[in-house]
Amino acid sequence: MGIPYVPVMGLAGSDLLKRRPDMKILPDPFEPGKKTVVARAMRPDVAIFHALRADRAGNVSLGNHNDAVTLAEAAHRVIVTVEEVVERVEERDAEGTFLPGILVQSVVHAPYGAHPAGVPGRYEPDAAHMKRYVEAAKSEEGFAAYLAEFVFGVPDHATYVARHVAAAADLRSRSA
Repeated sequence: MGIPYVPVMGLAGSDLLKRRPDMKILPDPFEPGKKTVVARAMRPDVAIFHALRADRAGNVSLGNHNDAVTLAEAAHRVIVTVEEVVERVEERDAEGTFLPGILVQSVVHAPYGAHPAGVPGRYEPDAAHMKRYVEAAKSEEGFAAYLAEFVFGVPDHATYVARHVAAAADLRSRSA
C-alpha cells in the first residue's frame, strides 16, 4: 500500500511482541487511552507460493482463501509453484483466491510441491513427516540434519517426490 506501517488487531497482550522488533504498541489516535499494535510494512524481495493451478501467463488459482495477493503485491518478485499448469485460469473460475498474472514473474510445475503439507482436494498433509519436522526443529543439530536430508540432500524436486512423498504414500497404503 506504500505506507510505513499498519495496525494489527488481536496481538496486544501476547508475548509475540517480545520477539518481533517490527511490531510496537502505540496509542490509538482515534480512541484516547486505547493501545494499538502496529507492524512495519514488509517489502520482501521474493514471495513464493504453492497453488492448485496456474496458466503460462501467471494467472493462479490458489485453491484456498488466503492473504497471498497482499503479499504478492508487496513483493518485488513472485514465484508460484503449482500442482498443474492449465491452458487458462480466469478469476471467475478460480478455486479460492485468484492471483492475477501481472503480479507473478514465474510459474513452476511442481506436483506435491506443498509436501509435507497438503493441498485440499489433492492430497492430505503427511502427519508423520510433519511430526518429524517438529521434532527436528527443536534443536540446531536436529534441524541441520533435517535440512541435510530433505532439502540439501536431494538434487531436484522429482527425486524428493520419489524418495519422500511416494515412500510415505506407500507406507500409508500398507498400514490401511
